[in-house]
Amino acid sequence: MMPLALAAGITLLASLLLPLAIKPWLVRMGVVDVPSARSSHGKTTIRGMGVATALATAVGYLAAVFLGAVTVDRSVFAVVLGLIVASAAVGWIEDLRGLSIRGRAAAQLGIGAVGSAGLLLLTAQSFWWLPLAAVAIAAYVNIANFMDGINGISGLHGVTAGSAYAVAGALAGQPWLTAGGAVLAMAFLGFLPWNLGRGTVFLGDVGSYLLGASVAALAVAGFLSGVYVEYVLSPILVYVADTGFTLLRRIKAGERWYASHREHVYQRLTDVGFSHLQSAAVVTLCTVIVIVLGFIAATATLPTVALCVAGSVAVLGLYVASPALIRRFRRRMKVTRAPVA
Repeated sequence: MMPLALAAGITLLASLLLPLAIKPWLVRMGVVDVPSARSSHGKTTIRGMGVATALATAVGYLAAVFLGAVTVDRSVFAVVLGLIVASAAVGWIEDLRGLSIRGRAAAQLGIGAVGSAGLLLLTAQSFWWLPLAAVAIAAYVNIANFMDGINGISGLHGVTAGSAYAVAGALAGQPWLTAGGAVLAMAFLGFLPWNLGRGTVFLGDVGSYLLGASVAALAVAGFLSGVYVEYVLSPILVYVADTGFTLLRRIKAGERWYASHREHVYQRLTDVGFSHLQSAAVVTLCTVIVIVLGFIAATATLPTVALCVAGSVAVLGLYVASPALIRRFRRRMKVTRAPVA
């Protein structure tokens, strides 16, 4: 445990301190976020701080290997890191000069395919999994990018998902997953004070791609290594539900689903009066509940599994319906309090 604790501590320290050097550099580079149709912010803000988080992640992975936190399956650990670094690099290019939708999709699918092929070879799994694994990685990179629209949400997701995978690795006897989860959690924990403090900065695409790739790569590698699917899926279900529900809602309304917008559930919570941190806390709380239920279901009897599944579905359903439910409740309260003529 000591090597793992040291690697996690090094990651956290790097994540906390690297922005001191990265922020002035981003200012000189002019890497700023200008509010757009999908933004929940009203002023131009420095973005690209995900560079510091990415460097901290790389430092953490290297520390985990050299300190002996990962003694087996180092090749799997290396492929996961390669997926993360490559995805973050694409995000950085997007931050600097932008990419076409096709170019971005091609890069993400290519990274997902190459990384998945490496994982399939290392885990001796069938290559029939390749298309699904590649699409899953590319899709979650985009999901994390779509969900990175308010202060605190990505940092909290990194901490929550990383912690869950660290525990999953310990339960499944996969030290590389424990180390990868711990590094993910600490890298984004170190970002939170910068994102929530006075000198607010954003991850940028480099950071959201980093987050999505970190979660997706650990999930895919864990699944291919035989980790319980409940351990793998539960940390991502709220993000997937939010994005999937929003996509279907926009398609049903006849809107261009690929156009910029701010209609995600977490964004609509801010429209009904929640602060950024309150909305991010709702997302995180729902994620934690689903994770706990998923971890219980992984080794439980069939009746308990059914209850856990029903509970998770209920949480996801309440989450996606929450903006409408809150708005309806407030309207009723106004009617109730209205003076009688």
